[in-house]
Amino acid sequence: MSTEMTMPGQGARRGVRVRAAVGVALLAARLRPDRLRRLLAFLSRGARPASYATALTAYESVVTTSRRCAGWYGCLPRSVAVALLCRMSGTWPDWHAGVRAAPPFAPHAWVEAEHRLVGERATADEYRPLITVAARPRRPDPSRTRR
Repeated sequence: MSTEMTMPGQGARRGVRVRAAVGVALLAARLRPDRLRRLLAFLSRGARPASYATALTAYESVVTTSRRCAGWYGCLPRSVAVALLCRMSGTWPDWHAGVRAAPPFAPHAWVEAEHRLVGERATADEYRPLITVAARPRRPDPSRTRR
């Protein structure tokens, strides 16, 4: 049986930030779904929505750095690592965990940016999100506005 692997693009980078994001993602992927959602919602606070190019570069960096994240069953830590790597640059992609819409039903986690799936061969209508964490920009504090 062969495993689908993704070859990195030219924008992929390796470094301490990428390895840190992958390491934290591997630990976070062990959390219960409700705790993982709360953690990601907390981390997404104050972030701008990620552009597709930023999210794709993060995706390529993650799959270049981690064989586990690049593999067929590494979708959860991969998607978390991509979101964390984007957050390090002040942005956040839409993070989703859900299932395939048609048989065989299987769990899957992915990220979207600019309403496009990042690094996935499938289309958005092939998945049904059950948990979504989107970017939540900070709201201006009314007490700090100038008069």
